[in-house]
Amino acid sequence: MSALSPAPAPLRTGGGARRIRLPFDNRLLPGATSALALFASIRMAGIVAIAVANHLAGHPMLKGLAHSWDSRWYLHIAQHGYGSYVHVLHNGAVQRDWAFFPLYPGLIRAVYTVLPITPGTAALLVAWSAAGVAAYGIYVIGHRLYGRAVATVLVGVWAAMPHSVVLNLAYTESLLTALAVWSLYAVMTGRWLWAGALAALAGLSRPTGFSVAAAVVVVAVHEIVRRRGRVPLGLWFGAAIAPLGWVSFVLWVGAHMGDLFGGYFTVQRAWDSRFDFGAGSLHFLKGLLVHGGRVVYPLALVIVAAAILLFCLLCVDRAPLALIVYAGILLLITVGGSGPYASKPRFLLPAFPLLIPLARGLVRTWRVRPKQACLLGIALTLLSVTYGTYLMTASHTPL
Repeated sequence: MSALSPAPAPLRTGGGARRIRLPFDNRLLPGATSALALFASIRMAGIVAIAVANHLAGHPMLKGLAHSWDSRWYLHIAQHGYGSYVHVLHNGAVQRDWAFFPLYPGLIRAVYTVLPITPGTAALLVAWSAAGVAAYGIYVIGHRLYGRAVATVLVGVWAAMPHSVVLNLAYTESLLTALAVWSLYAVMTGRWLWAGALAALAGLSRPTGFSVAAAVVVVAVHEIVRRRGRVPLGLWFGAAIAPLGWVSFVLWVGAHMGDLFGGYFTVQRAWDSRFDFGAGSLHFLKGLLVHGGRVVYPLALVIVAAAILLFCLLCVDRAPLALIVYAGILLLITVGGSGPYASKPRFLLPAFPLLIPLARGLVRTWRVRPKQACLLGIALTLLSVTYGTYLMTASHTPL
């Protein structure tokens, strides 16, 4: 398995001076417009469905998009900074805003400071913009590896996942995905400084953002060993800076908690968030089998099980090492971590490489049985729109 794809030659100006190499090519790939239109159409259908359901219930049409669950914490941090709000549970646990990483609230504050809009609108603007950037990045990776058809389907499937309603909300999954996809693309094209810088930013976006840094470092080590140390200096720097975002915030929280290396994890335990090697997942599965549960919980179990299968197929397909490591770590954290099981499909939303085997399978089906493939795509979209509307308007289960 090759860890890297051949890097394109650096661009030069007429005088021979090198231009700065961006993490992406400066031209829109063929078919990208159609793929992005497909993504926007599916997600816009989700917003319209939520608006109609809210209207019928007598609620504001866009109720919940900017002020639901975790969004309130991000907005509070953006407006008031850290350490200004705590929530004490009935069992005495103290939930602090230090559990939430700073990049998203920082961007929210920057946007509503510059533009004459509310913090909630700024939060949606950042999240939706990041979702679009992520969708294009997913198309670029899919196009590079498997061609235009698979790339388009890959973007469509990502937009039509059951929990893709999160891409419409003031949440951080779209931001993490955008940073991850372009960092991984930079790794695949040999742009190591960009890979490290974007991985560092990903580490400031979500607790699981360190999975991007891990992918960068693992591929860098693979290249160092394979080439016996004869690698560009940028590779060393990229690998060195990749973990700095995540590590710096964890240490910052630890310093404020009076426990440099353990303080952040103490904060997370108050949110029932810790790595327990799957004990929480097994306990949930036992309870679900014995007592049953609402549709949210069985579907969450199906999605996690499907993700495990898709990861195995991704490995069998010999996908690039960076994609395997990134998706594998996200899957490991999701399966082996504690916390509300209903949120696990949301945690997997940034793991877009898991959808590559599904996208390739749909393209193969399309070439043999186009009608069946089209019906499957429509069914997946309808499920996404319907289930997302249910989560936002009828279900009381936090995402």
